[in-house]
Amino acid sequence: MDVQTVKLTQRTLVGKKVKRLRKVGILPVHVYGTKADPESLQGDMLMFRRLILQVGTNIPVSLEVEGKQGNALCFIRVIQRHPVTEDLLHIDFMRVDVALTTRAEVPITLVGEAPATRIGGTLLQPLQSIMVEALPMNIPGSLDVDVSDMDDFEKAIYVRDITSLGSNVTIITDPDEMVARVIPPRVESEMRVSSEETLGAAEESAKGESSEDES
Repeated sequence: MDVQTVKLTQRTLVGKKVKRLRKVGILPVHVYGTKADPESLQGDMLMFRRLILQVGTNIPVSLEVEGKQGNALCFIRVIQRHPVTEDLLHIDFMRVDVALTTRAEVPITLVGEAPATRIGGTLLQPLQSIMVEALPMNIPGSLDVDVSDMDDFEKAIYVRDITSLGSNVTIITDPDEMVARVIPPRVESEMRVSSEETLGAAEESAKGESSEDES
């Protein structure tokens, strides 16, 4: 696996003062783990936006700190965003030891076409990612799950059916968790009608309470 190198510098501003950094396109960063002292660092905002899209939280990167010898292998562990604007506010990196196993969430992508969708079915993906355990360099970037064998409404794919990760990656997620299923049109219609009935009942209840209040 090719590991991206992220160049950072030491950060002296902390607390509410870090707002000054964001205004000039610099993102505050915190690094911890592997029994080393935590570090307050900073880096280019645009670089981090690209990095998050490329590595997520399950692909390791190499952190290079200006004025410091050696790089640290890290995972992004926390991405803090503004609750309204979704702007990046802060990132936490966790150092890892290349010789020790670690856990990470791997996103699932459904590939292929489920034949059952050609007869009116709807493909659902209840599970978006799985938790795995492996050496840092063996953590997969993503997991492709082929749905081309789902040719009727009785078939479903569960975590236990995933065999493509190999023996050097252990799946931690419950094997009985459902990954994908095609539901028939009738089920989808019943779900919609049930939802509409629930909404209607809630509206009638609200009207009743409003009438009582007025009286």
